[in-house]
Amino acid sequence: MPYLNRPVVPAGTLARIPQPSLPTGDGLLLRPWRPKDAPAVYAAFQDPLMHQWHIRSADSEEEVAGWIAQWRSGWQGEREAHWAVADADTGALLGRVALRAILLGDGCAEVAYWTVPAARGRGVAVRAATTLSRWALDEVGLHRLELSHATANQASCRVAVKAGFLAEGTRRSALLRADGWHDMHLHARVQGD
Repeated sequence: MPYLNRPVVPAGTLARIPQPSLPTGDGLLLRPWRPKDAPAVYAAFQDPLMHQWHIRSADSEEEVAGWIAQWRSGWQGEREAHWAVADADTGALLGRVALRAILLGDGCAEVAYWTVPAARGRGVAVRAATTLSRWALDEVGLHRLELSHATANQASCRVAVKAGFLAEGTRRSALLRADGWHDMHLHARVQGD
């Protein structure tokens, strides 16, 4: 049975090109992950704040190397796209920003991010999410980007708002974490925002 609408973004749009590096223009570079990033990601996941807001923990650098391999393969499958957020001058890893749950035909994806402790409070997550969003909406042609965070995570809420994601509501009891079910705020950006 044929669809009534054409795909918002045709299949193959991402897979036919190499994953790009995206400069923020203000000292950050979003770049594809490298296997040698594993020690820095492992160190980031030893931070207790990561355990509070993320559903994963890292038991070894080898485990993290597997995550990086998965993040790298997501581009060709057009189902997710992950970038390391690095200092443009030193190359130091400052965080991660990603498009998850990409549905090219529907023109939507979910934005996710984290930062290492030393990068917090410096606008790194805002700048990375803003740059990725502009690229996804303006260059790729996605129509809608969603961003969710635990309602108790006020820092993430501030990042979402500063990156241009409007609050749309609360998804009750939407994510199970080690300490129980969390309500999640839903934010979104659409083309033209």
